[in-house]
Amino acid sequence: MKPLKIRKARISDCPQIQALINGFAGKGIMLPRSLNEIYETLRDHFVAELDGRIIGVCGMHILWKDLAEIRSLAVKNKYHGAGVGRRLVRRCIREARELGIERLFVLTYTPDFFRRLGFREIDKSELPQKIWGDCLRCPKFPDCDETALITET
Repeated sequence: MKPLKIRKARISDCPQIQALINGFAGKGIMLPRSLNEIYETLRDHFVAELDGRIIGVCGMHILWKDLAEIRSLAVKNKYHGAGVGRRLVRRCIREARELGIERLFVLTYTPDFFRRLGFREIDKSELPQKIWGDCLRCPKFPDCDETALITET
């Protein structure tokens, strides 16, 4: 068995990325993504690859000169608790630092996971760029029940 590899996503990964994300979206715990959207935002994504299969994905989407979002973090259930999500998020944080992005935020149903990675809770009203982006397309808008957290890079 080859070791787990975290790398930038490739075009050939898009169907696996979409299936992984939409599996969790079907449970109501993240927004679904169309295949077209995955292709358009491919450069945002890192994948966790194990033995040639995608077992995790995480996106870092730039919203403003100093602000980006960690989004679409999904890890196959079989690998929950094995550090895959942590490694994906840390890779996104490292890229944000390299790009000069000062702050990363997340909207999540698993705030404790992100707290362990150094994120702190904030009020959603502190994220105006986000509210007018993906949030307007969310069926839960304006009654969002996710927790907003942020970290400085």
